[in-house]
Amino acid sequence: MDLTSLFTMTYGLYVVSAEADGQRAGCIVNTATQVTAEPPRLMVAVHKDNVTAGVIRRAGAFTVTVLDQTADMPFIGNFGFRSSDTYDKFEKYGCETSAVGSPYSPQHACALIGAKLVDTVDVGTHYLFVGEIVQAERTSDEPPLTYAYYHAVLKGKTPPKASSYQA
Repeated sequence: MDLTSLFTMTYGLYVVSAEADGQRAGCIVNTATQVTAEPPRLMVAVHKDNVTAGVIRRAGAFTVTVLDQTADMPFIGNFGFRSSDTYDKFEKYGCETSAVGSPYSPQHACALIGAKLVDTVDVGTHYLFVGEIVQAERTSDEPPLTYAYYHAVLKGKTPPKASSYQA
């Protein structure tokens, strides 16, 4: 089996975030997609070991920020290579609150989607969180940051907790 065939699939980079019991968390994911138009729903894949996964489950809601091509490696590293249990990822880049009560940083965002959690599917190392969209807005005209751009232009690496990671 040639698992590199999966590299041909297109991905973006997103910050998924939530807040519950006074704890706010967020992480970078590359797997987020619309799954239905009516009702409008989307799904995100979050590694089970990420603090964000537990916060989403407790919050019953999450927000997806679609990153744009102005995002740089310090921003991506802030949300992607640190843990929300020991570091406030929102302090450095500003924090606003979505319609579902999730924190998000407006910097480097071309769209914002807030969703109420309607289903959680255990897929092994990750949870698929399915949410009904209650807020969706374009926040800039910048093009979205694709995973291909992240690798080719920003020279980013795939971290072990990414859904597309291969050892």
